[in-house]
Amino acid sequence: MEWFGFAAGVALLVSTLSSVVGTLVVPRGINSRASRWTDFVVDGLFDVAMRGMKDARRREAASAWVGPVTLLVRLSVWVLLIWFAYALLLLPFAGAGALWQAGSSLFTLGYSPPTNLISSAIDYAAAFTGVVVIGLQVGYLPTIYSTYNRRETEVTMLRSRAGVPSWGPELLLRTTWGVSEVDRVHYLTDLFTTWERWAAEVGESHTTYVTLVRFRSPRALSNWATALIAVLDAAAIHLSVSLKPEPSLSARLCLRMGSTALNQIAETMGLPHDSEPDPDRAISVSPDQFRGALTMLREAGYPLELDDDQAYAAFRSRRARYDTSALAIAKAIDAPPALWTGDRRFPSEPIPPMRPTTFDELDVRWLDDGS
Repeated sequence: MEWFGFAAGVALLVSTLSSVVGTLVVPRGINSRASRWTDFVVDGLFDVAMRGMKDARRREAASAWVGPVTLLVRLSVWVLLIWFAYALLLLPFAGAGALWQAGSSLFTLGYSPPTNLISSAIDYAAAFTGVVVIGLQVGYLPTIYSTYNRRETEVTMLRSRAGVPSWGPELLLRTTWGVSEVDRVHYLTDLFTTWERWAAEVGESHTTYVTLVRFRSPRALSNWATALIAVLDAAAIHLSVSLKPEPSLSARLCLRMGSTALNQIAETMGLPHDSEPDPDRAISVSPDQFRGALTMLREAGYPLELDDDQAYAAFRSRRARYDTSALAIAKAIDAPPALWTGDRRFPSEPIPPMRPTTFDELDVRWLDDGS
């Protein structure tokens, strides 16, 4: 029986170290079984706890803890699994004291000395593993938060550009407020170029460090997923209503990169996505919703060069590239209910983007958090 435990300890140690190295060292999205179960359990516990909260603000505040708690629990689970694995390895040599000897070696406490050559070798291996794993975890946290801060810079800037919560038509609408045609084209070109690069970085970082997906923005109604959806919708609308060459190229590249990022993230999370979308299939944005957005843009003076039916057919084919993955991610992380982003896990109504009281107001006071 003790040697059976030894074999189980070898298997558990190899599996856990593979999870640690795959998550913290390998520059690729490797979502191990330990990581998946940690995410599932923590998310499930928060889901149960929040179902009793009727106030959306309280649920949003509680949701802000999901990402950090998942991260800390995952790190703790790794250490506990390694501790238990070494205890199983020591079982034939230390007997009932295997657990305490493994803990003494792993955490370099030194209160339980080895009794023979083999147990000494296992203790040295446990001490080395403990130092390496904890060191990797210490270095992992700054990487996570550095990536998070870079992500949130553009999300925060989008608050004044696309409303709160962000919405694609609102982004285009605000480019018509006292802006010349030349300035509008330059502005959109720069914005789509910036968000193409942002989407590439987020697609890489959020598949390598999946925990980042659940890290929420500092402001209640801001969110990386709804922000990206808003920019992609703005690019898709512009390409669907305009025949001009600029900023069509930057919009097209942004749309392609953003769609790829959302599909890659959804695939890593095990969520529905379309690797080969059908451009003729139905999307979550209805023709009436799209016509309402075009009416708003037309009244504001945004240049629309195609009629509504032609524009919707073109928009549908472009939105189909990311519609499934966008809605799945927004629901999985329970993002703020922005327009055109689908349902949430908890009953909620889509929130129209909040605007300043006047177009020239500089000190905008958003209603969501009084900032």
